[in-house]
Amino acid sequence: MARQNYIFTSESVSEGHPDKLCDRISDAVLDAFLTEEPQARVACETFATTNRVVIGGEVGLSDQSKLKDYMGRVEGIARACIKDIGYEQEKFHHATCKITNLLHEQSAHIAQGVDASASKDEGAGDQGIMFGYATTETAELMPAPIQYAHAILRRLAEVRKSGEEPTLRPDAKSQISLRYEGGKPVEVTSIVLSTQHAHESQTSDDIRAIVEPYIREVMPSGLITEKTEWWVNPTGTFVIGGPDGDAGLTGRKIIVDTYGGAAPHGGGAFSGKDPTKVDRSAAYVARYLAKNVVASGMAERCTIQLSYAIGVAKPLSIYAETHGTGEVDPEAIERAIGQVIDLTPRGIREHLGLNRPIYERTAAYGHFGRAPEADGGFSWERLDLVDALKAAV
Repeated sequence: MARQNYIFTSESVSEGHPDKLCDRISDAVLDAFLTEEPQARVACETFATTNRVVIGGEVGLSDQSKLKDYMGRVEGIARACIKDIGYEQEKFHHATCKITNLLHEQSAHIAQGVDASASKDEGAGDQGIMFGYATTETAELMPAPIQYAHAILRRLAEVRKSGEEPTLRPDAKSQISLRYEGGKPVEVTSIVLSTQHAHESQTSDDIRAIVEPYIREVMPSGLITEKTEWWVNPTGTFVIGGPDGDAGLTGRKIIVDTYGGAAPHGGGAFSGKDPTKVDRSAAYVARYLAKNVVASGMAERCTIQLSYAIGVAKPLSIYAETHGTGEVDPEAIERAIGQVIDLTPRGIREHLGLNRPIYERTAAYGHFGRAPEADGGFSWERLDLVDALKAAV
């Protein structure tokens, strides 16, 4: 039996965090290539530091001679991301930072295992294990600590960008510790919020006075109590931030991107990778499956693991775990999954509509726990597999 009484903590980071800025640029570049060619193969990595951004990786197009033409757009894409995030610092400014583009043609040895064809036998882009998770803790069927940590930073970004809070700056981190009783979140024991700000004269108390109303606004009623500890900018001044304060890299915030440590992670990052990479697409479909299992009433918590081998189409294994909360045998769930959805890389992409420019929006505030969008964004958050799963168990 899983523990019922405990304290669990998750953190989030803002869109202006150096690593998230890099994720954003990588996914924006990916979207640009998918707009031009839905079957494009992209593995884009970004590095950012003081006054510099370096973009590298591989791109595969049906006509590789077009790659040079597309490359000229990459610098503009990066600058647009930096501008939208809000960096206009002396040592990191969207208009003046140096951008180096080192993207190049995809390796033919990698492409041979995954090249698109009319067959369903198109292989996975790499080996690996991927996990999906869902829980009844929140309406979004996400673990509460990470969902609330995201919500705080998203709200602070909104008021910063709107001009409502002009002294907030882009780089920020949040952390929520929740006390559970009977397996349910009942109280926030501590809130940690560190945000970049405009003036060295602003104290921790000044920043708390700015951010506290917005934190209380997004947190569910009753979770913050008189006992809740507040740690706002606990080290004091935080004026130098972003890549000028700390270097950033694509793919370094994989726990922030997923379940805040409440569920396993296979180890692969998402941003900058096209959906032939099962690091991304299989993690998305695993979340989709876990969410639909929980929404169907089969369990209050569900973890799904999938595994793949490079060049092999079908998953090597499907594993389901309901953590003692299940109304259905996990083996029956595993069998049902295999019946209701094609889990080949092509099958996943077609079922979820992943060959579209829908990835830049995922780069901050979590890839999961978001609302499905009309253009296919966050399609893995749909609940349209419930009836099929019920019928198959």
